[in-house]
Amino acid sequence: MVFIVILIASFLLQIVLPWWVVVVISFATCGLIGKTAKISLWAPFFAIFLLWIGMALFKSIPNHNVLAGRVAEMLGVKSWILVLLVTGILGGFVSAISGFCGYHFRKAILHKKPKD
Repeated sequence: MVFIVILIASFLLQIVLPWWVVVVISFATCGLIGKTAKISLWAPFFAIFLLWIGMALFKSIPNHNVLAGRVAEMLGVKSWILVLLVTGILGGFVSAISGFCGYHFRKAILHKKPKD
């Protein structure tokens, strides 16, 4: 459930908002419906990883990976596929940390100590 919500919301909102909207979406989603810390870490990671790689391929394949190849040359790597993987991993990492923090934020708010 967390995976699907993050994937769809990120896809729709990244059309009109900057890339870092995934941080807000992951934090809010995992803070509201994240069941465990493990789910709140890995679901956002894989959702954004797959979304960003899919979108990069969707944009890159029609132009025969020209821009991705040039970025790979600029970074000093041999293959545009490596640039694609790094993009997905970085986006997934940012989203995973945000989701994990959202889950623990909810736990910290709900676990208030009673005043003596």
